[in-house]
Amino acid sequence: MKITWFGHSCFLLEGSKRILIDPFLSQNPLAPVKPEDVDADIILVTHGHGDHLGDAAEISKRCKAPVICIYELSIILGKRGVEAIGMNIGGTYRLEDVSVTLVKAVHSADVVSGDEIISAGNPVGFVINMDGVVIYHAGDTDVFMDMKLIGEIYRPRIAMLPIGDFYTMGIRGALKAIELLKPEIVIPMHYNTFPPIKQNPEEFKREAEKLGVKVIILKPGESFEI
Repeated sequence: MKITWFGHSCFLLEGSKRILIDPFLSQNPLAPVKPEDVDADIILVTHGHGDHLGDAAEISKRCKAPVICIYELSIILGKRGVEAIGMNIGGTYRLEDVSVTLVKAVHSADVVSGDEIISAGNPVGFVINMDGVVIYHAGDTDVFMDMKLIGEIYRPRIAMLPIGDFYTMGIRGALKAIELLKPEIVIPMHYNTFPPIKQNPEEFKREAEKLGVKVIILKPGESFEI
């Protein structure tokens, strides 16, 4: 499997399927690609904030790729002409040999449309099983004790964790998340896109590797293969 980071929380997983997560590209100052440059079979959106929902609608329509998200957000997207598969926490979507499970996240999740704030359900993380590799994308979240259950039930080999602070957990919270999840590999995300979430990923790596995990720091556009 090839894992490419496009900055912020956006990843493209390429294996038996192409899975695009939180495609915040056109408005992302660090994104190395434009929405029209990315193809996907499935799009995952953790919540309705603009820096995660991003260009999901445009890419979904062009690629005819369904958007998997929380149920309430799927209703909003459906009204915009998007094929959306609305699920809830604990549920699993299967496409051939790929499975995607929604898990809890601790954050807010509403959609802002002009001057209106639209309720869009709960934020989620995703556990993805593709080609025998289990990946946990935490979405926007603080650390929470149920991460221990996520680790015990799904046993993710790779964890994608926010470290930016301010809007999510910072480095200290992410280190505790590692202790609860017990992954083999960690990829930090959701940092350095904007001044409030400025962080040094090398500091995170130094402390995280003391916990016995391998930390992969990617620059936007870089890939990691497993």
